[in-house]
Amino acid sequence: MQIAVLLYEGFTSLDAVGPYEILSRLPGAETVLVAKTAGPVRNDQGSLALVADRALADVPRPDVVLVPGGPETRRAMHDPEIRAWLRTADATSTWTTSVCTGALLLAAAGLLDGRRATTHWLAREELRALGAEPTAERVVFDGKYVTAAGVSSGIDMGLHLLGRIAGDDAAMTVQLLTEYDPRPPYDAGSPEKAPAHLVAHWRGQSAADPG
Repeated sequence: MQIAVLLYEGFTSLDAVGPYEILSRLPGAETVLVAKTAGPVRNDQGSLALVADRALADVPRPDVVLVPGGPETRRAMHDPEIRAWLRTADATSTWTTSVCTGALLLAAAGLLDGRRATTHWLAREELRALGAEPTAERVVFDGKYVTAAGVSSGIDMGLHLLGRIAGDDAAMTVQLLTEYDPRPPYDAGSPEKAPAHLVAHWRGQSAADPG
């Protein structure tokens, strides 16, 4: 099973690396990082680069497509080469997935029209404008399309998907061996739980600078 993780300048590291760490443990999995051209691709802070081993044209028919989000998602949405690759890869993929604002890229390629999907809470209305039906769920399955909400939810999505592919025991084994047992010090991981002043601040920032 070939798993292709799409990289583009300005992606968010954990969006790619979180599910990579989970899905790469599938028995027989070949996980490849792909970009418009092979080589290093910088993250949203410019402080970390992942190396794309292959160009998009070299990976036309992956079994699983994974699209991370990031502040530069909106720029990537308008890249015809990326959109064309997503449509081509999706035509034969078993699963097409995204994390955070990566869902906007899928939607911009026309892959989420009328489908239930999730994304970062600040981008839900953008997702709606692109033809999807946004939800506040952390991980959403709609047919072969699997979308995850904000950055950390990519790990959850990876476990959900691994369970669908290889069974519950395989997914629980990976959860155990990666010791994924989150116990955050705060209960502020969603706009429904976080202090209202923080939610209002970031909604205001998003409106002022939509990226």
